[in-house]
Amino acid sequence: MSSFTPVSTTKAYKPLSQYSQAVKYYGSVHTAGTIGFVPETWAMVEGGVKEQTRQALLNIRAILEEAGSSMAHIYKANVSIMKMSDFAAMNEAWDEVFTSEAKPSRACVAVYQLPMGALVLIECSAALK
Repeated sequence: MSSFTPVSTTKAYKPLSQYSQAVKYYGSVHTAGTIGFVPETWAMVEGGVKEQTRQALLNIRAILEEAGSSMAHIYKANVSIMKMSDFAAMNEAWDEVFTSEAKPSRACVAVYQLPMGALVLIECSAALK
């Protein structure tokens, strides 16, 4: 028997068969790296890094809600962006979602390449409600 439970929702884009959208493990949920794909069209949201960050966070919200958590329960996030010059625009979208004083801890790194030509990829860990 597995020590973790996979999470899946149609409200976020379907992952490849090699991984789960998220897994629940001992009171927490851990999402896979999530990009700005629109689940209904399976296409990248139009616009730049700010729009892709918004959509990635919407996808994460849907996954967390399916798991029994929420954005307010995220305690750690990892962000990968293609260019550090996009850091401010990514933060603008981030700040639209995380408005309380208590924000998740976060790392952000620039990377050489992301899947499907994405400009940003976000993964996180959150407590279950």
